[in-house]
Amino acid sequence: MADLTTRFVGIKSPNPFWLASAPPTDKEYNVRRAFEAGWGGVVWKTLGSEGPPIVNVSGPRYGAIWGADRRLLGLNNIELITDRPLEVNLREIKQVKRDFPDRALVVSLMVPCDEDSWKAILRAVEDTGADGVELNFGCPHGMAERGMGSAVGQVPDYVEMVTRWVKTHSRMPCIVKLTPNVTSILPPAEAAMRGGADAVSLINTVKSITGVDLDSFAPQPMIDGRGTHGGYCGPAVKPIALNMVAEIARNPATRGLPISGIGGVTTWRDAAEFLALGAGNVQVCTAAMTYGFRIVQEMISGLSQYLDDKGIALSDLTGRAVPNFVEWQHLNLNHVTKARIDQDACIKCGRCYAACEDTSHQAILMKPGRVFEVNDAECVACNLCVNVCPVEGCIDMVTLPKGAVDPRTGREVGDFADWTTHPNNPMAQAAE
Repeated sequence: MADLTTRFVGIKSPNPFWLASAPPTDKEYNVRRAFEAGWGGVVWKTLGSEGPPIVNVSGPRYGAIWGADRRLLGLNNIELITDRPLEVNLREIKQVKRDFPDRALVVSLMVPCDEDSWKAILRAVEDTGADGVELNFGCPHGMAERGMGSAVGQVPDYVEMVTRWVKTHSRMPCIVKLTPNVTSILPPAEAAMRGGADAVSLINTVKSITGVDLDSFAPQPMIDGRGTHGGYCGPAVKPIALNMVAEIARNPATRGLPISGIGGVTTWRDAAEFLALGAGNVQVCTAAMTYGFRIVQEMISGLSQYLDDKGIALSDLTGRAVPNFVEWQHLNLNHVTKARIDQDACIKCGRCYAACEDTSHQAILMKPGRVFEVNDAECVACNLCVNVCPVEGCIDMVTLPKGAVDPRTGREVGDFADWTTHPNNPMAQAAE
């Protein structure tokens, strides 16, 4: 099997699969079970400094979004950072690291935005033997109101300032966890880099409300007739996370900054996609909360088999897709495809026809006997029919060869150079 050993910001682990800072990493019992199941590392649930106690709600802490088959697509979490005493957490971290020296153990931190608070907790964490710290600049609920979490992560100057404090007062590798609740992920990522961060991790949870109780008229999860916004995570946020990871990976100012990818990783394929877009490892939460810790074994075997089949090393996968992530205007407009329906696989449900006829380009014809065919003269290759078809592989997109005439436009494929001469470009039209 392929070697999955990773060294992320100098922290060695037997595989790139870490548990994210969350309820599954809140105590020694959970973390030991995770390591015994095969996880390469964990980020211990966020610790706070001594001070006003953290009090979590004792009612529902999670809201949920399900697919049609009751598959969990996303969780909305209103739980705060750990409510266990700091000294208990520190003692347990030290014990776990002593017993699992080959696993990565990083500690998530969130304290008030003053240098002395950070200096004090960093000294205490160093004494545990932990491998590094992750700065929680992302929590969108419960702590932002106290000037922590996303209240810091949304202000690049604060990100840079606190990161510099941490690097000044600690020898440990510093990972800055970024919030997605910003217009652009690049300013806080660049600020973390200026502050001396060894890496960034993203995304933290997305500020959200998963639903409203239409009898009580309160957001869910509901606590005694009221609700609040929480942090959204799980498979549904993966597209957001992939984009933000890739933005940092291809940005000249942050190119080379190590990235720990977070957001909806459920299978080895999800992990491979994050790695291909520039992540050095991945962190997982919702999948473990849904299926248990042993899901990591499928991730390990699946990724190993994939690398073996491709004949590449793990390091070859990291960042491999980044050069192919470009702005829209750099796409190849000479590339033309058309939809094709496999009549043997078609179950004649008509979804492709209904979707295209009502909401797209009327490019699918329904012939006698409910036979569905593509009209190339109208097909713009939008891919909607592929996405709505319930039979995988029934509809495919076929590339027209260069020189072929596109029935829709009457142009030969490849007869314009780029967007500047494309007939849909308003500037080109104005020039004509």
